[in-house]
Amino acid sequence: MNTLPIAEAGHWGKDVRSDLYVALEPRGAGGIEIELESRVAPYYGQAIRARAREVLETLGVTHARLSIHDEGALPFVIAARIEAATRRAGLGEGRRALPEKLTTPAPSARDRLRRSRLYLPGREPKYFINAGLHAPDAVILDLEDSVHPAEKDAARLLTRNALRAVDFGAAERMVRINPLPLGLTDLEEIVCEGPDVILIPKVESPDQVVEVEQKTDEILEGCGITRPIWLMPILESALGVENAVAIAAASAQVVALTIGLEDYTADLGVMKTTQGTESLYARSRLVNAAHAARVQAIDSVYSDVADMDGLKRWGEASRALGFEGMGCIHPLQIAVIHEAFAPTPAEIEKALKIVAAYKEAHQKGLAVVSLGSKMIDPPVVHRALKLVEQARAMGLIGQ
Repeated sequence: MNTLPIAEAGHWGKDVRSDLYVALEPRGAGGIEIELESRVAPYYGQAIRARAREVLETLGVTHARLSIHDEGALPFVIAARIEAATRRAGLGEGRRALPEKLTTPAPSARDRLRRSRLYLPGREPKYFINAGLHAPDAVILDLEDSVHPAEKDAARLLTRNALRAVDFGAAERMVRINPLPLGLTDLEEIVCEGPDVILIPKVESPDQVVEVEQKTDEILEGCGITRPIWLMPILESALGVENAVAIAAASAQVVALTIGLEDYTADLGVMKTTQGTESLYARSRLVNAAHAARVQAIDSVYSDVADMDGLKRWGEASRALGFEGMGCIHPLQIAVIHEAFAPTPAEIEKALKIVAAYKEAHQKGLAVVSLGSKMIDPPVVHRALKLVEQARAMGLIGQ
């Protein structure tokens, strides 16, 4: 029998969970031979073999030897790893082995809460499965910095399948693509699965946003999907920060603007500190640009996972600057971030009094709002109304 080089995908070992390693050896004849090693083989071995055979048949592979070392992978992971190996073997062109699709969540509102965004490495399925249980406002399936260049193709398929098959609960489903032009290839796999938000890294020009928007629209039209997919550009350089206003206003699909401080400070040639003085100008400029474009301003991550006090201080200072949320790299950061971005009881009490005075004045047909002996200017009323709305969305006060 004629054979081709063996193609591999996935991972196995003592620290690997919810994944598997596959080695595909295409052959000229002999049908499909599957060799399986798994701790759960007595219980699920037959199902794993059946799923593997189904994936190979879907991809048009009829003669091959497939070796599997399973570490508790779910069906969507099995399909992604076998498809990655198949493509690396030069087979299955134009075919996809898609897992069963869950009910697609309702479209995400452009102004929804985005206090916390939990980054999940796109090459690690073990982080996907229970991410929604930690109750972040959003999860980010990351195809960029957390994925080695040699694994970009496999992570892309894994992320695509996760969007179809993983229940992330109430979390908004975001995907951080790679910088252009590689990011356009990411879009070809993930857009038809309806992610809520695409994060565009290393944006320095509004043209990059427009290019992603046009590619996304083109793919959506081909899929026959009408739900919105929002965009969130990430500013990571001095040039990107200087072009913040134009970038934020580049597309009606932009719902937020955020910053990557590791790359930004590297571009400046300075150290990133927990005080953030070195990035204060950039963060302030981003906030102003976002509000000028009527989109949300979202801060960077706080990278010291062990420093919860520092995280809370950063979050509170970030909110004071005008940010509405930030990224996080560990589930333990979520509750701290939510607390930092929540209005205080005193703020809520004062805002409720202003709103009540505003409604009373409105009912009486008065143009002037007063609280006690003080006149309340319209901007103060507007701020109070927004704070009360946010407090309700966070569940801090009743409807």
